[in-house]
Amino acid sequence: MVIRPAVEADIPAVLPVFEAAKAIMRADGNHEQWGAPGFPGDALLLRDIARGGAYVIEKESIVGYFALLPSPEPTYEYIDGVWLTDEPYGVIHRIASYPDVHGIFSAIIDFAAERYQRIRIDTHRDNRIMRHLIESAGFTYCGVIWLPDGTERLAYER
Repeated sequence: MVIRPAVEADIPAVLPVFEAAKAIMRADGNHEQWGAPGFPGDALLLRDIARGGAYVIEKESIVGYFALLPSPEPTYEYIDGVWLTDEPYGVIHRIASYPDVHGIFSAIIDFAAERYQRIRIDTHRDNRIMRHLIESAGFTYCGVIWLPDGTERLAYER
């Protein structure tokens, strides 16, 4: 597996990865997360790319995507709970992959850990698969944060 910065030309190959990830979530009972039509959409991916935080995972072709962005993350300013530290951190958003490719989450965490001493991540309460992966990777549950649209997310730090 190779992780490399995403470029605009990757977007047509990344969008089906998100659709596959949404199908996994829906099959596992997570019907709300990424529910907006067309999420994440070109504009959000282009913003990740412009910030230098968009990455694709390749294994002969693109099989995954994630954003790794530097702090501060505006939605993390208020938490119903407490973060482990006040140190600078990297934040992982928008993890998506095809279901038949294994080891994606571990590769992302290793990649992030090489770049940041502290990592924060959040997920939807109904995303049991992601919650299990996050907790298995040694993250500590810190509390609830809210997105700009008012929906809650469970927040973790490592």
